[in-house]
Amino acid sequence: MILAPALPLTLDIASLRRIVLRPNLRFSEEDFLEFCGDNPDLHIEETAEGDLIIMAPSGFESGFIGSRIFAKLNTWAEKDGRGIALAAETGFRLPDSSLYSPDAAWVPFERVKAIPRESRRVFPRVLPAFVIEVRSPSDRKKDLHEKMLAYMRNGVELAWMIDPQSRTVSIYKPGQETPVELNDRQRVKGEGPVAGFVLDLKRIYDQLA
Repeated sequence: MILAPALPLTLDIASLRRIVLRPNLRFSEEDFLEFCGDNPDLHIEETAEGDLIIMAPSGFESGFIGSRIFAKLNTWAEKDGRGIALAAETGFRLPDSSLYSPDAAWVPFERVKAIPRESRRVFPRVLPAFVIEVRSPSDRKKDLHEKMLAYMRNGVELAWMIDPQSRTVSIYKPGQETPVELNDRQRVKGEGPVAGFVLDLKRIYDQLA
């Protein structure tokens, strides 16, 4: 669905699944911030082509799972000491000018320190080394797959797409169009940039049983 830009955007949140908004001109960073501020109930991302992807907030189950996954990654990151974990509210401006907000991400300290201080209040051009996306019931798997490939094209070193509905974890790595899919995996071990991180999915799922 393609709409003309409007500030603010009036939508029925309850029925919203995914809307593509294609402005006549690409938003400036200030316009994008204003658009997000005028629509605080929506999750808004931007593709490399300048299309705005607009989604409703996460449902209870996917929101809980996403928050618990971030908490686990954050606890590990603080003990590991090589970088920081960021939650779903954080938008990353990637090298191709797209802006995405993964459910959890890990950024090495050397990249954090390279961000100009004035840019830290908006969407700095910083590349996470590791990202996690949690599929909600309203997410189409094809859309999430394309998003994961976009992460890889931009230089993210490792990405996990977790689908609580099918209890699968798709592992994405650079140069691979097809992810490795783990079925009903109770624990997932990090590698590469997040070697040593272990995510206990069974414990998270059991809390919703």
